[in-house]
Amino acid sequence: MARRKHTDEGQEADVDMTPMLDIVFILLIFFIVTTSFIKEEGLLVNKPKAKNNPSEVNAPSVVVQIAETGQLKFNGKLVDIERLSARIESFLSENQTDSAVVIAHHDATHEMVVRVIDNIKPFEQLTISIGK
Repeated sequence: MARRKHTDEGQEADVDMTPMLDIVFILLIFFIVTTSFIKEEGLLVNKPKAKNNPSEVNAPSVVVQIAETGQLKFNGKLVDIERLSARIESFLSENQTDSAVVIAHHDATHEMVVRVIDNIKPFEQLTISIGK
């Protein structure tokens, strides 16, 4: 007795990809719609440019150091935030300079750094740089 094979060569197993593509596109649309893009605001910092003139390199500059406790040093001497602009003014009357460097300790508050920069800003001839 011969056995018959029950194979239908006309029917192959096909997988319909349309529902899977629909789900992928729905997920894509969902993630695009729910993603929020936040524009972060920052502080614009102008980096100082290198000076080629040797006389300008040796010119004294305004250096304000901020300690972690909030104490200020103006060119190495302690000063209060209220007296900082007066010290800068007297320094500029004696010396010709166009640069000011603010060196903040990494634990100093941002508020103190901004207050120091705000005290230097009225002197338009000074270029403010952030030091490390």
